[in-house]
Amino acid sequence: MLYGREGEQAAVDGLLDGARAGRSGVLLLRGEAGIGKTALLDDAVARAGEAFRVVRAAGVEYEAELPYAGLSLLLAPGLDRLDVLPGPQRRALEAAFGLSDDERTGDDRAGDRAGDGGGAGADRLLVGLATLGLLAELAADRPLLCVIDDVQWLDRASLDALLLAARRLQAEGVALLLAARTGGPAGAGGSPAERPLGLPERQVTGLSEADATRLLARRVGPDLPSTVRDRLLAEAAGNPLALTELPVAAGPQPPARGGLPLTSRLLIAFHGQVTGLPAATQTLLLVAATEEGGALDVVLSAAAALGVTAEHLAPAEASGLVTVTADRRIAFRHPLLRSAILQRAPHHQKTAVHRAVAGALPDGDRRTWHLALAATAPDAGLADALERTAVRAGRRGGHGGAAAYERAARLTPDRDGATRRLVLAAEAATEEGELVRAEALADEASGRTDNVLAHALLDQVRATAHFWRGSYPTAHRLLLDAAGTDIDPPYAARMLLQAFHAAWYAGEEPVAAVLDRLAVLPLAADDPLAPLARHLPAAVLPALGRPAGPLPPVREAAEAARRAGAESPVDLVQLCGATLVLGRDEETAELAAELVAEARAKGTVGVMPTLQFFLAEAELFHGRHRDAELTATEGLGLARDTGQHQWVSQLTALLAHLAALDGRTDHCAELAATALSTTGPQTAAPAAGQAWAQWALALRDLGQGRAGDAADRLHTLTTGPHRHHVSATRAVPDLVEAAVRLGTPERAAEAYERFARWTAAADRPWADALRLRCQALLGPDELAETTYRAALSRHETAHRPFEQARTALLYGEWLRRTRRRTDARPHLRAALETFDRLAAHPWAARARTELSATGTPAPTPATPTGTPQSPLTPQELQIARLAAQGLTNRDIAAQLFLSPRTVAHHLYKAYPKLDITSRTELPTAL
Repeated sequence: MLYGREGEQAAVDGLLDGARAGRSGVLLLRGEAGIGKTALLDDAVARAGEAFRVVRAAGVEYEAELPYAGLSLLLAPGLDRLDVLPGPQRRALEAAFGLSDDERTGDDRAGDRAGDGGGAGADRLLVGLATLGLLAELAADRPLLCVIDDVQWLDRASLDALLLAARRLQAEGVALLLAARTGGPAGAGGSPAERPLGLPERQVTGLSEADATRLLARRVGPDLPSTVRDRLLAEAAGNPLALTELPVAAGPQPPARGGLPLTSRLLIAFHGQVTGLPAATQTLLLVAATEEGGALDVVLSAAAALGVTAEHLAPAEASGLVTVTADRRIAFRHPLLRSAILQRAPHHQKTAVHRAVAGALPDGDRRTWHLALAATAPDAGLADALERTAVRAGRRGGHGGAAAYERAARLTPDRDGATRRLVLAAEAATEEGELVRAEALADEASGRTDNVLAHALLDQVRATAHFWRGSYPTAHRLLLDAAGTDIDPPYAARMLLQAFHAAWYAGEEPVAAVLDRLAVLPLAADDPLAPLARHLPAAVLPALGRPAGPLPPVREAAEAARRAGAESPVDLVQLCGATLVLGRDEETAELAAELVAEARAKGTVGVMPTLQFFLAEAELFHGRHRDAELTATEGLGLARDTGQHQWVSQLTALLAHLAALDGRTDHCAELAATALSTTGPQTAAPAAGQAWAQWALALRDLGQGRAGDAADRLHTLTTGPHRHHVSATRAVPDLVEAAVRLGTPERAAEAYERFARWTAAADRPWADALRLRCQALLGPDELAETTYRAALSRHETAHRPFEQARTALLYGEWLRRTRRRTDARPHLRAALETFDRLAAHPWAARARTELSATGTPAPTPATPTGTPQSPLTPQELQIARLAAQGLTNRDIAAQLFLSPRTVAHHLYKAYPKLDITSRTELPTAL
């Protein structure tokens, strides 16, 4: 029976009711040790009853560095269903759980790491998606309750996978209930669970005095003297575990321990209970606390090596400290009891127990970890085994590789070998996002070696840390200097490609410096990066007004890179972005769409937000606004789920731009604010989406007739340090229009001159059309008509309906102002039809006003301002389109990284919106 937990129980009941109705939900309980979180989890299992399938796991301190230890325990009941998962997800989960293996060494992986976003990150995401799929499968025949205790000790890889699955749960009938301890040693150590996880949370606090009194009376009886009762209530401060354990530990006269934190007093209470047991029983409990899974057979085998037998378990069972579960596992009465047992043991005893547990385990990573924890001197063989463990952690996409490499370094007898492993540890820590640890390891390793390549790799580690903190100039300088040392060109190429990314946010000159270096790098013709190293300077330098070699189609560079062995799509991502810089939008659209499809098929999820950002940009520039919204919305969801803050900011800002186009002004402002405030947890620099967000807000202002506000934003954007960004370049025509409307065309002069040079280098009809439109606005009135007509003629050869309509609108406005109403009408009517078709409501309203001013009544708008083109949400429309192509729900789920039941749920909601009743009607309805 629980006292005073009606609110928490109601929240859990809501979670369970939703799962019964086919809806998924998540709830994280947070609170101090002993506050009643585990009791609430047990109560939830009881409330779920036989109607639910229940899977359960808990974090364990010693497992925190062992990738996927917690997840493998949680999903064990579903491993017989792996075959239902899409191939890439199934293979990722098999690798994560050691059901398949990769025995490459750390040296073999160096190239993978230098790739900046390769296989390991993608594997991590696939494991999370596979977790979602397996949870949905376990809920196929009845709702699923998934219970996870002590999240603060869950290994990082398991936590990341569960968080990704939790954020994508929708209509599977899964109730995910988690509990995490706040404060204490785990919190001081910076456990990921101590930080906000982006999940619905409920803080579990102490009991009221009345409820605490009732619980205490049930524990010790009603005859407790009032002085003792009051002391215990004060000591416990509403903590249920304290109310049940402190009376046992203290006897009739509890000592005042007001100077100690409550958790420490509880640990002391548990110490006292364990100390009263026979020595052999205490040893057996230490073995059980050390063996992460509590498997009875392993515990007894390890205990036997220490001279302890199964009979010695009886006193612990009799005292209620442990129980043996139906699946032959030793379960402690409370997680804090395990902590107390581990804490009280002397070092030499812990070492002996780790050695005994290792002896009871089969060969594998867990055995290696226990042997490492037992080691007291350098051991070359054990260090080699730990390196293999680190490699497997990386290949499974899990965290823990840095810890394994570092421990291997400490156990390596020779100095050079230890230094090499410290370098690997620093690189792995960078991959795992542990920037402070990575820099500390880099500093230690650099002081131990004179090797040029080692120092270059360590500078790359430092540069990556600076990049993620937003120190782009420092990251750029470190990488440029590292690439300039006497290292092999393939290593230098990787560093320069990473430097290009940093330089993009640092300014024009750093970009040019990197590309100049990349253009002359002596890469072998058959090097996988050679085509990229040649294409990037040719694609970007002319946009900066600098000379470069010929620019072949991007497809030729992509195919050459593939033939040379480049990893696709990971190594080809930058080609898509670079091709946009000089206006090869059609090439970006084609290549990015191809790479997105390839990423879906391969399960290379980590690069999809980047690719989808570039694809959405190209779709927007082509006037395919709805397609751009679908692409950006999916990319934003993946970026959020995977913690890619840079792309969350960029994609949110691009969606703000789309909202500005169709007149959703409030939504545009909300999205822009989100984009501008979205940075990494350790980043002090402006948000990555700043340029796009400012353009979006300026476009909103322009559409609302606030030319002054628009001009201010656009002048800053197009003349500032990020003026070379794609969005800043493409925003120049908007600046020209705003400045001319204000009567201050000179404000746009500098930006226009740059834009004119850019259009000449781009050599695209649509770009020339925009230049001519700007010229018509800025030039003398007597040349305006000729220039407008030339612009419209150029528009005819490039399918960019929105920009063509804007030119037609401006020309029609000019004609009306010069009292040529009859000539203005066809241009205004054509512009209006296009704006209405694209749901570009602010521009449609302007065209409608102008058309009415010519004396011709404008047609009434079919939909009010701010109404989207389709009644469906972006996800509903995306699913409906795939269903219309004949794909099954399972096929659609695999493509969109959802569960089949979520796909079915969205189709069910889409049918009435489209006024249809079946799947066969979708092609016609769409």
